[in-house]
Amino acid sequence: MKTITNGKFILPDERGDFFIAADKILTFDEKIISFDKKSEEIIDAHGNFVAPGFINIHIHGCNNSDTMDATHAALKNICEFLPNCGVTSFLPTTMTMPLDDIKRALKNIRDCKNCSGAKILGANVEGPFISKKYHGAQDENSILRADFNLLKDFVDVIKIITIAPEELDDFKFIDACRAENIIASIGHSAATYEIAMAAIERGANHITHLFNAQSGFNHRKPGIVGAAFDSNATVELIADNVHVSPAAQRIVKKVKPLDEIILITDSLRACGLGDCESELGGQKVFVKDGVAKLADGTIAASVATLNDVVKKFHQNTKISIPEVVETVTKNPARKLGMYDEIGSLEIGKFADIVIFDEDFKIISAFVNGEMQNGN
Repeated sequence: MKTITNGKFILPDERGDFFIAADKILTFDEKIISFDKKSEEIIDAHGNFVAPGFINIHIHGCNNSDTMDATHAALKNICEFLPNCGVTSFLPTTMTMPLDDIKRALKNIRDCKNCSGAKILGANVEGPFISKKYHGAQDENSILRADFNLLKDFVDVIKIITIAPEELDDFKFIDACRAENIIASIGHSAATYEIAMAAIERGANHITHLFNAQSGFNHRKPGIVGAAFDSNATVELIADNVHVSPAAQRIVKKVKPLDEIILITDSLRACGLGDCESELGGQKVFVKDGVAKLADGTIAASVATLNDVVKKFHQNTKISIPEVVETVTKNPARKLGMYDEIGSLEIGKFADIVIFDEDFKIISAFVNGEMQNGN
């Protein structure tokens, strides 16, 4: 057993809202055991924040590895890198590529669920069932009409799948997702407000990277963004100040309840490498000054880390540190139906823990009670 002392512990109160408790200790092994009994092994947090481990539900890659590499070595590299960013669990995310490549990636995710480092919770399938009009950095030549049978062999792995609802023959695809406890997410879509609202009401109540690669808000045509604002759909937000401006982040916080906001990175393999030439879904990517672009100038996936995204959203919206932590812990855990296991520091939950300072620099991270990095 280990005990963390001298920290600012971010805990849920009786209503479930996160707050800071400075008069606690935290004892754990694989799971959290106590907040008042010490063990022999003491870890001094030196006054830093002690929070639940961050959960990234939309990430393609980092540290020169990508989910679509479909190798054990690539996922292992991602898993071992992410705790440096505060991430203790995540959903490796696929791209719009040939179907056989997607299936290989999904099989690899299934086979690598026990990698050391950050935990793999399942897969996020971003494409190929998307709109050519809003394909963004996805390869439009590999876009397919939505057919649930194409991926039915991987319902045990898939947690989220992005769809363009206007491209569906009917909404039975959404019904099939719900039957398998898969989150149908609206994204890379030209859907009107009316179609998006109908899809949300049918069960596609999640929005893939809000604002990016989707119909925007207009006072006469509110689009997907308007539907997101006018419903209880959860929204992903790439709060890197590149994909979504600080002002737009503030607007989202004013319009959406906190528990409907989930911060993500949508990062590619170039994350963590600095300025470089890289790759995304078989397309060349050029990274300069923290912005990743395709050769034609299209902004690609981000190179942000989740702790940096959390920091920026905190700075831009002025919400408290406990509140911003909820957007990468409690909120994604609840969306995935896993809040009874992860997402908060509570007795009986897995000891996925991160220690970070006032600047959101990660000091230490623990996965199932085992230290992954630390000073």
